[in-house]
Amino acid sequence: MAQTLAQATHHELIIKKSRFICCVQPMADRASAQAYVDSLWQEHPSAAHVCWALLAGGQSAAVDDGEPSGTAGRPMLEVLRHQELEGVLATVVRYFGGVKLGAGGLVRAYTDAVAQALLKAEKVPLQRMEVLQCSLPYAMEGWLRRELELAGATLRNVAHQSMVHLQWSIPQSLSAELIARINEGGQGRIAWLEHWPDSANSD
Repeated sequence: MAQTLAQATHHELIIKKSRFICCVQPMADRASAQAYVDSLWQEHPSAAHVCWALLAGGQSAAVDDGEPSGTAGRPMLEVLRHQELEGVLATVVRYFGGVKLGAGGLVRAYTDAVAQALLKAEKVPLQRMEVLQCSLPYAMEGWLRRELELAGATLRNVAHQSMVHLQWSIPQSLSAELIARINEGGQGRIAWLEHWPDSANSD
């Protein structure tokens, strides 16, 4: 089963006077990863490089940030893959110490920085989420909201039109039981939606 990280974990290496400051952390998508990398540049304006790797399904990335091609981002990504992680960002801030490490030395440095940080990181099973949506009469909205709360679902969208539209996310492992309970309690008045209606603007 794929795993992610419980929280951010840091590790620092010094190799031939160069500092490699690594952080591994849970991260859902590339936009969030890029925002975090931008914040690292503000925090470390005199760094030589901020290299990073994101393993997050179709949004994965490997960025060398000026290091020789293939010596930073790709090796970092391979460490994440090897440990069967998902939804994880690894970043390494490098301060150049004046001694060139060569391609092999760089690959080892970036690989080690991430591997050492992951040794200290707490790994947790990754819960695959499912998004569900339905419409129902106004009189049943309170009941459905209570059912969602009891099931541990996260409400994402609500729109009030001729009917109430609700959209929520829930771990896949719990969705079948919740659907059965809603169908039973809804007594035929719940309409499941494949797509969020274009006309249904969120409240």
